[in-house]
Amino acid sequence: MSQITLKGEKINTYGSLPEKGERAPHFELIKSDLSTATLNDFKGKRVILNIFPSIDTGVCATSVRKFNEKATGLGNTVVLCISRDLPFAQKRFVDDEGLENVINLSDFRDRNFGKDYGLEIMDGPFEALLSRVVIVLDEEGNVIHSQQVPEIGEEPDYLSALKTLL
Repeated sequence: MSQITLKGEKINTYGSLPEKGERAPHFELIKSDLSTATLNDFKGKRVILNIFPSIDTGVCATSVRKFNEKATGLGNTVVLCISRDLPFAQKRFVDDEGLENVINLSDFRDRNFGKDYGLEIMDGPFEALLSRVVIVLDEEGNVIHSQQVPEIGEEPDYLSALKTLL
């Protein structure tokens, strides 16, 4: 179990994040067309997992916009923006914003991703949502960077995540 805060109040998440050098756990997440995406779909590419509670909050939306902007020009790299929002809300957001360099995926259906990656919030007002996390994977699906943002209302450290890909 990890501890983070929401407006200074302590909350807990299930387990711990995958650590540097570990193989990322398998996942099955839902795309905007309601088909399934798996970790294997991205084998051979470097992957940034931008994980957050909800696309409909300011900081979460900002992280999607920033990774969309910063992903431009990163060779052989895909940015996956993951939340428990319905795929319809995720699609509406990227369409309204004109974002083309990110792929939104939802953990709404089986909810295994949050537990398997040790980042589901288990108490407090955001209970059952995903905490704010960035995980970067190499081409083989091994973790080369992970950060669980200690205060949910803060943005992730984009530079540290992106440095691992330069």
